[in-house]
Amino acid sequence: MGTHKPCGIYEKYLKRPIDFVLSFSAIILLSPILLLTGILVRLKLGSPVIFRQLRPGKNERIFEMYKFRSMTDDRDEEGKLLPDEVRLTTFGKRLRSSSLDELPELFNILKGDMSIVGPRPQLVRDMVFMTSEQRKRHTVRQGLTGLAQVNGRNGILWEKKLDYDIQYVKKITFWRDFIIVLRTIENVFKKEGIHAEGMVTAEDYGDYLLRTGKITEEYYQEKQETADVMIKKCRND
Repeated sequence: MGTHKPCGIYEKYLKRPIDFVLSFSAIILLSPILLLTGILVRLKLGSPVIFRQLRPGKNERIFEMYKFRSMTDDRDEEGKLLPDEVRLTTFGKRLRSSSLDELPELFNILKGDMSIVGPRPQLVRDMVFMTSEQRKRHTVRQGLTGLAQVNGRNGILWEKKLDYDIQYVKKITFWRDFIIVLRTIENVFKKEGIHAEGMVTAEDYGDYLLRTGKITEEYYQEKQETADVMIKKCRND
């Protein structure tokens, strides 16, 4: 994966304090919206209200990311979860299109797991399929929003998305972060790039590579097992 050496006063000394102050302020200012959204999720989808999922963060340290729940827990006769398109309700789609489901991540930023701006935290089962160059995206804190999010979000190919992440890591400045935040606010109102074309949710990186013939079924299964081992180890620690 390599290492990342912060350069510039902003990245070295100011980015984290700014993240803390802004996330703390946002939690207070948006508390009525957080409370109302939580109540609606409880009424529409039941419990738990908060969806927790393990994601690789800075230096690939796995942390628990928080989001408002947007899917049901409907399962088949064998106890397996039904496909996303079945479990994602109309309410869940609206929650995602408004980006309100992302608001609990403010607490991840407050804790230091995440930053306001940075590469989006992907799944562990996405990370294991990344090249060593692509995994350099994990040398910084993952973000609530990032360069890839304002350049197509889930509407662009995985390779392009990861390229944007590497571009961001190579040059972190206050001005760039500021522009990304402004463009994110604009995109929230436009509701663009929320999901991949023809899909109700984002496609996993491994699934994309397998579907497009870039990896074999054997390699796919091997990496899925690697991800499962990493997740189990994290849960047992």
